[in-house]
Amino acid sequence: MTWSKRIYDLFFASLLVVILGPILIGLLIWLWVRQGRPLFYVAERMKGPDRPFALWKLRTMTVVEGDRGVTGQDKAARITPAGAWLRRKRLDEFPQLWNILRGDLSFVGPRPPLREYVERFPEIYGEVLKSRPGVTGLATILYHKHETALLDRCTTPEETDRVYCRTCVPRKARLDLIYQRHQNMCYDFEIVFQTIGNLFRRGGRG
Repeated sequence: MTWSKRIYDLFFASLLVVILGPILIGLLIWLWVRQGRPLFYVAERMKGPDRPFALWKLRTMTVVEGDRGVTGQDKAARITPAGAWLRRKRLDEFPQLWNILRGDLSFVGPRPPLREYVERFPEIYGEVLKSRPGVTGLATILYHKHETALLDRCTTPEETDRVYCRTCVPRKARLDLIYQRHQNMCYDFEIVFQTIGNLFRRGGRG
């Protein structure tokens, strides 16, 4: 990560904490009333082939011991009504401002993968994770909707894992590496604005 990108991340993350802090507090009170504790979901993700970190989100699912893998239709019943709304608006990502301030994430980069996929695809993630993971990225704006549609058809954990590994991992990696080759501050701004535009369009349809 370049020093200019890190300064950009720190400045805008600090600004958003001040601006959105009251909204986050309101969301936490609302979640506490609607679905109780825990309010946060904290899970291990990888920012390098051997560099784990704790990713913070607002909790959107019921808690299950030993949960693993990505979310497909097999986990849909665990998504709470409040959680479904948060996911549509991507408001569950708010706490990741803390991860940006800590240096675990950037605003723009590949989405941080689970350890199990980094260990199963070391060559792919050895290249992808040369970029600092991000809250949004090229793969997020171009492939997220298609990935969701694919995984929503999967009714078992085994099917979800098979589709994710065979289709989603290589396709997202190609997009992440395109971003890596062309990364600059103007490109980051464009991806952020496209992400915001997608959220507003999604909100309008909701």
